[in-house]
Amino acid sequence: MANTELYRELRKRCEGRLSGLRVNRYSYWSHWRELAQFILPRRYRWLVTPNQGSRGSQINQAIINNTGTVAARTLASGLHAGLTNPMTPWFKFKIDGYEDESSIVVRWLAECAKRMQRIFQESNFYNSLAILYYDLVVFGTATMLIYEDFENVIICYNPALGEFYIDVSARLEGSVFYREFVRTIDQIVEEFGVENCPVDIQKMYRDGGAGLTQERVLIHAIEANTRLGDKGYPVSPFFKFREVYWILGSANDEILRCKGYHEFPGLMPRWDTIGNDAYGRSVGMDALGDIKQLQQEEKRKGQGIDKMVNPPMVADIAMKNQPASGLPGGVTYVPGFGRERPGFAPAYIVQPNIAELRMDINGIEERIKRTNFNNLFTDISDLKTVRSATEIEARREEKLLMLPVIKRLDKEVLAPAVERTWAIMERANLLPKPIPPEVVGMLIGIKYISPFAMAMLAAETTAIERAWQFAGNISAVRPDILDNLDSDSTMHIYVDALGTDPRILHTDEERDASRARAEAQKQAAQTAQLAQMGAQGAQTLSQTDVGGGKNALESMLGGAA
Repeated sequence: MANTELYRELRKRCEGRLSGLRVNRYSYWSHWRELAQFILPRRYRWLVTPNQGSRGSQINQAIINNTGTVAARTLASGLHAGLTNPMTPWFKFKIDGYEDESSIVVRWLAECAKRMQRIFQESNFYNSLAILYYDLVVFGTATMLIYEDFENVIICYNPALGEFYIDVSARLEGSVFYREFVRTIDQIVEEFGVENCPVDIQKMYRDGGAGLTQERVLIHAIEANTRLGDKGYPVSPFFKFREVYWILGSANDEILRCKGYHEFPGLMPRWDTIGNDAYGRSVGMDALGDIKQLQQEEKRKGQGIDKMVNPPMVADIAMKNQPASGLPGGVTYVPGFGRERPGFAPAYIVQPNIAELRMDINGIEERIKRTNFNNLFTDISDLKTVRSATEIEARREEKLLMLPVIKRLDKEVLAPAVERTWAIMERANLLPKPIPPEVVGMLIGIKYISPFAMAMLAAETTAIERAWQFAGNISAVRPDILDNLDSDSTMHIYVDALGTDPRILHTDEERDASRARAEAQKQAAQTAQLAQMGAQGAQTLSQTDVGGGKNALESMLGGAA
């Protein structure tokens, strides 16, 4: 270790902050456990404990009816498809002042977006996003780390609920990330290098064998890269954030890795927040009461059917210790059968009204689905009659207004992911060359063109269409009304609003050249037509006899002379 005192001070401060984060998270931690129990049990760690032998055992025994789990999955899948659909572009880059879709700058930005989309496709970015959306819907808080990767440019990780702790800045934005997690000895050495590991881990690694599969608890911290008093900076102050790893319980001056970042290397979205809460509230929390009631009623319905089909029985005491059968076709010999008392009889008759119970369960399931906004994503399949595409889109746009989390996700998921990846591409020299001089020093913005974003922008394209339709109707009476509309500007604005690839449009120079060629061809055609008409007229005149041995053409030319 290069600087023992510096690392000792760093460990002291980080461990102190971790203790405070544990206290602040406790109430959410308990609530998450209940959410996991009834909705998503495999995305939660109640205790971070190494070398557990029961990880594969069944842990969702509280879930009898899985409507809550499926409804949350539908919402998470809908968000993924509506905001970050892997199959279609969902963002583009822009620079204020360069709205012309055919300019060199806009085309360069389009190529940048295309390359970034390819990186997202070839890495595990979209798989990790799917996990993030699911966590967010159920627990209200989710995280995803984005790191540089030699093979795929980026690689993403999703820490599970219960592993991580977060805190927010004065702007109420996620700025502190801590977590406790387990790794095997082999994984620790592969990640950090054997020379950076504590002595006991080095020995276990060199000995090999079963020791390589033993686990240790690691602590991971990402926070602002502040100065540690007179000890200095753990990493260069050139970096805005620092990341620290160490083994829980190791010597207080041992660090596995201390690294700096120019931008925060992860996402920490919340579904909804109150005040300065670090953790979010979720749809799963809203639906939890209904989900608990659903499990209870489903259990009672099963018990009622079971008692109705296979009720508890009473029998003559004389039958005690005698062979008896409750199977269809089985025979039980009963002393005194046919006299005053029968051999067997139900202890009590259970005849639950299954139909009414089923109706009540259906009502609870519907509430859970509506709480999870499932109707927003299943409109078409749920329609009882065929509707027009226009009506379906109108219904969908109306429901999008009930999903205000979209704007929060733009800020806490989409923008940080794109900005982080752009920075990694820039450092890896993966941006297209040459870079237009106009781009240097300019602020590059992000425009979202996902299905959700385009549904919200649909009003703009509809207004354009209505304006041209209105002008077209009036032009039947006043043709000069069309002089008020700029068709070139309309086309650029419309293409931009639709999020279409700008390369389908000609540049201004190409458009003007095309129009000049068309005009020249038109003039040449008119000239040829006039020449043909003149030749035909001369031929007619030359064939017209005006007397005196002359034709009309000779007479005209003679007169002209």
